[in-house]
Amino acid sequence: MANFTLNINGKKQQVDVDPATPVLWVLRDHLNLVGTKYGCGIAVCGSCTIHVGGVAMRSCMLPVSQIGSQEITTIEGLSENGDHPVQKAWLEHDVAQCGYCQTGQIMNAAALLKASPHPSDEEIEGAMNGNICRCGTYVRIKAAIKTASAR
Repeated sequence: MANFTLNINGKKQQVDVDPATPVLWVLRDHLNLVGTKYGCGIAVCGSCTIHVGGVAMRSCMLPVSQIGSQEITTIEGLSENGDHPVQKAWLEHDVAQCGYCQTGQIMNAAALLKASPHPSDEEIEGAMNGNICRCGTYVRIKAAIKTASAR
């Protein structure tokens, strides 16, 4: 076990965990930040997407020992009131069906728009490729990203 001080959603958090523990389980099991979801466990579905140093990353295979002083942002920290432009566009376009993948989709879309505020269709498709939606709401996801980029 090792003690880590993590900067999560703008707050310092102390955890005492095995250095190989994936960040996903640190968030969910040790800090009760359960918005980040477990999907596949092998970093291919995108349900566990968070921001590390402003970059979208899969947290299910990311060891806590690799975080260092980088800031982590989870869905809970994206906005205080759920009013991030991507979250608002998600509601406007009624994107979620089962909703399971949506936090990962939203976090990935927010990182895309931060890096490229007005992405082309090809950029959206490329950036969102690999975030799997079991319900197949890809058309609405793309529309919501375009709406958010216009704001």
